Amino acid sequence: MDIGERLRQLREDHGLSQRELASRAGLTNGAISLIEKNRSSPSVASLKSLLDAFPISMADFFAPLEAEAGPRHFYTADQFREIAPQDGATGPPVSLRQLGRAAEHSLQILHETYPPGADTGPEFLQHTGEEAGIVVRGRIEVTVDGAVQVLDEGDGYLFDSRLPHRFRNTSDTECVVISACTPPTF
Repeated sequence: MDIGERLRQLREDHGLSQRELASRAGLTNGAISLIEKNRSSPSVASLKSLLDAFPISMADFFAPLEAEAGPRHFYTADQFREIAPQDGATGPPVSLRQLGRAAEHSLQILHETYPPGADTGPEFLQHTGEEAGIVVRGRIEVTVDGAVQVLDEGDGYLFDSRLPHRFRNTSDTECVVISACTPPTF
C-alpha cells in the first residue's frame, strides 16, 4: 500500500491542508509532507495520531476499499489484514495483523509480532476503549501511564486505552502477542 498517497487522498477528501492536519495530529507540516511523499514512514503511534485527526481507524485506513460479500466467521492466517505501516520503518517493523474487519464488530483482535528492537514508536498511543493481551512467545516491555512492566510468555495486560501506552521488544528474540481492543478504535 502507498501510505503517503492514501494519507494525501484522505486529507484532501476531508478538506484539510497539511498544516491543519499537522496541528490536529501534533506533528509538523514538514513531517506530513515527507510522509505523503513516501520519504518518511510514520511510526505506529504517529500514524494513529494522524488518523485520529479525521477520525479513521488504522484498520479502516489499511482495509481494501471494496466491501466483503456477506458475514464471515472463519479466517485462515493468510486472511488477516496487516494494519501497521511496514515500508521505510527506521527500526524493525512491528506487525499488527487484524482478524476480520473491525468496522463490522465491537471487538478488535490482533496478532502482534515484535522483532528484536521493535517498538510502537517514541510517541505514546492513546485511544478510546480497553485493551488486553497475552504474550504467547518471547518478552515485551509495556508502559502504561508511566508504569513499566516486562511481560514474559504467558503474562498479560489489561488497561484503559485512553492512558498513554507503548510496547517495546528490548530482548534479542521475537515477541508475539495476541491482543483485543474494544471498541475497535485502533
